[in-house]
Amino acid sequence: MYFCEVVLIKTVIVMATILLKYDARNSIAQKTIDYILSLGMFEKAEPSYPFAESDDDIKNGRVYTAKNADDLISQCLK
Repeated sequence: MYFCEVVLIKTVIVMATILLKYDARNSIAQKTIDYILSLGMFEKAEPSYPFAESDDDIKNGRVYTAKNADDLISQCLK
């Protein structure tokens, strides 16, 4: 998956955000992405979506697995 923002270079206004999904092993697709970036009208950006922080928590092991619903509710109330 590839995330790209269309940016007006002089005033740095994000006009559109495009999320591309492609096979990263496909050399033609990768070369096409590289070519588009080389034009200078686009820049690579990290995706920002509502669950980015929770994904980071999962990657770093900051999660709690509840034994049952009562356990979950008690953890939420702490």
